[in-house]
Amino acid sequence: MFGDIHAFSSFSVDDLTAAKRFYGDTLGLTIDEQPEGLGLQFPNGGRVFLYPKEDHVPATFTVLNFPVDDIEEAVEKLAGAGVTFERYPDTDGKGINRGMGPDIAWFKDPAGNFLSVLASG
Repeated sequence: MFGDIHAFSSFSVDDLTAAKRFYGDTLGLTIDEQPEGLGLQFPNGGRVFLYPKEDHVPATFTVLNFPVDDIEEAVEKLAGAGVTFERYPDTDGKGINRGMGPDIAWFKDPAGNFLSVLASG
């Protein structure tokens, strides 16, 4: 039924300007501004739509994962760009959780939604 359509995911933010800066400038994604919100375009053809919501409540789960070849390098670059990684009892000093599945590090967008970088290999 849906085998040949291009599905996409979406989630809310509380400030489109801050979201545009973060996703476009900090993360380096291609942004497609639309009257209803922001489209994020990924090199593999994937899409995510961000929409403003006045009573936005941040997601308490990871809404977007970025698989990377080198998690150490990704964490260092993002931290250098001002991204703060979440710290939990099972993360190391850089905020990376190791050995419980793929290595993964969580961070939040300006609206408080959880994102991650995770080792793809």
